[in-house]
Amino acid sequence: MSTFNERLAVAFQEAGDQVEIVSFSLQYPSFLFPGKSQFTNEPAPKGITIKSLINSVNPISWVRTGNYISNQKPDLVIFRYWLPFMGPALGTIARLIRRNRYSRILAVTDNVVPHEKRPGDVPFTKYFLSACHGFLTMSRAVQQDLQLFEPNKPNVYLPHPLYDNFGPAESKAEACAALQLDPNFNYLLFFGFIRSYKGLDLLLEAMAIPALQAIPALKLLIAGEFYDDAKPYLDLIKKYRLQDRLVLRTDFIPNAEVRHYFCAADLVVQPYKHATQSGVTQVAYHFDKPMVVTNVGGLSELVPHGEVGYVVEPQPREIAAAILDFYTSAKAEIFAQNISRYKKRFSWSRFVEAIYALSEKV
Repeated sequence: MSTFNERLAVAFQEAGDQVEIVSFSLQYPSFLFPGKSQFTNEPAPKGITIKSLINSVNPISWVRTGNYISNQKPDLVIFRYWLPFMGPALGTIARLIRRNRYSRILAVTDNVVPHEKRPGDVPFTKYFLSACHGFLTMSRAVQQDLQLFEPNKPNVYLPHPLYDNFGPAESKAEACAALQLDPNFNYLLFFGFIRSYKGLDLLLEAMAIPALQAIPALKLLIAGEFYDDAKPYLDLIKKYRLQDRLVLRTDFIPNAEVRHYFCAADLVVQPYKHATQSGVTQVAYHFDKPMVVTNVGGLSELVPHGEVGYVVEPQPREIAAAILDFYTSAKAEIFAQNISRYKKRFSWSRFVEAIYALSEKV
């Protein structure tokens, strides 16, 4: 999330705009946060002004933040909306900004209907969306969900831009050396926070299918922090005796290490059970890595089947069949060539231009 926001800020600066990011001092109460820590030791990005003002559960901070932004009278305020829990805080801030009768308020909506439903989802989402002037969605599925709440306000669909801020690609040998992996193995990569909807259990079941076990020197590299109870996944690993066929790196992955994981891998697998869009896809594109994605949400919009990877149903046998085809049909080089051409459409300048155009309609 922060990586996207910082990269978008740079894109606006490159277009000649003055930019400030207003961020969170606290996103979640500790008892609600699913990971190990919601704070980072990553160095602050250079050249971007960031103010950490918003406490998601402290209404006094909402008022202070709203008044602070309103008094500056920015031409454009862009919210990032991904979870109904944030609706009260962000909706209140947006309403306070609107009092200046000048600023235009847009929202980049990662999700409108959340992956995991909770009480309050609908009223919190309505409260936030009703305070905005227009919306940008990064998948057709979210654009359709938006129509249920705000059918009459301007909105535009544009795919998630390329994540090009994790450094240049490196050789597999260099990446494996950095991660202390044996470069003689073939590596599949599951990357990102581990949540139930992301389908890691489906991928583990796929790894147990005999056809994949027959692929020599194949390992699954799991890189990302558990945001769910780890026990069901560990039980599957034990059940199918996959311990020797996995590499578990389930701590938070710093930005500086991201390229090592993608460059060590032959194929990136996103076995999601449901989804909207995924930033993992755009990291894979940056490093010219082919993908297996499931036919849910907006994933298939970004990964043309048979050109840059595979689109399959979220079933272990279909996931396994795609992986088997990749290794037995020698498609890696063809996919990489197609990716290098296809990814050019995911530019940040194009994303910024779409936001400018949307702001003119509100």
